[in-house]
Amino acid sequence: MENSFHNFEGKIALVTGSGRGIGKAIAIKLANMGAEIVVNYSRNRAQAEETSGVIHSLGKKALIIKANIAKEEEIELLFEKISSEYGKLDILVNNAASGFNRPLTEQKASGWDYTMQVNVRAAMLCSQKAVPLMETAGCGHIINISSPGSTRVLPDYIAVGASKAALDSLTRYTAVELAPKNIHVNAVSPGMVETEALKHFAFMNNTDVTSKTIKNTPAGRLVTPEDVAEVVAFLCSPAADMICGQVIVIDGGFTLIVPK
Repeated sequence: MENSFHNFEGKIALVTGSGRGIGKAIAIKLANMGAEIVVNYSRNRAQAEETSGVIHSLGKKALIIKANIAKEEEIELLFEKISSEYGKLDILVNNAASGFNRPLTEQKASGWDYTMQVNVRAAMLCSQKAVPLMETAGCGHIINISSPGSTRVLPDYIAVGASKAALDSLTRYTAVELAPKNIHVNAVSPGMVETEALKHFAFMNNTDVTSKTIKNTPAGRLVTPEDVAEVVAFLCSPAADMICGQVIVIDGGFTLIVPK
C-alpha cells in the first residue's frame, strides 16, 4: 500500500515516543512514504536507534532527540532542535503516553498529575510549539493517539482514561482553532494493540486478555501497530484534509458489539 494515497517526500515528521510499539510503526510508515523523521525517546536510546536504523535502511534521514515530554523545558529544547535542523515541521504525532493503572481509592495525586502531564499537557505544549513551524511549511497535520478508555470504563484505568478523554477534547478544540491556518488535527483510538507492552500486561495480571479480545472482535484478530500507522498516514495526507477534529476508532469492530 506504500505511496497509494500520498507521497511525503520533503516532509518532516515528529513522532513522540517513537522508540517502540505504535510510535515506532508510525515513524517507519511515514518514512516509507518519504518523510524525514524526528525520533523522540525519553529513556531507552537503544530502541530509538533501532527505529532510526530501520528508517535509514529505507533511504530516509532520522534525527534522534532525547526529551522527556513530561517536562516543559525539555519540550522547548526538542522544538528548538527541530527548528534549528529543519526550520519547519509538517507532521506531529503525539504518541508518547504513560500512566498509573490503579483504582480510584488507590490513585495518588502524584500519579494522576504525571499521567495528565504526559498524555494531555505534553500534547498541548507540543501542538503549540508545532504551529509556527507548520505555518512556515504552509500546512500541517497533528495526530493524537487516544484510547477507547476515553469513553469506555476499563479496569484500573481511571487516570489514563480521564487523560485520554481530555486528549479527545483537546483534539476537537485545536482542530477548530488551527483549521484556518491549514493545520489539520485529528486523533486515532486503537483498540487492544499487539505489542510487547500488551504481553507484559496480560502476564502480570495472569489473565487471557488476548484470546478474549480476539473472540469478541468481529475482524477476528488484534489490532497491530501497522494498522494504526496506516490510518495515521492517511490522516496526514491531503485526502483527509476535510476530516477535522475526529477521533477515528481502530478496533476491528470490538466496541460495536455486546461481549458474549
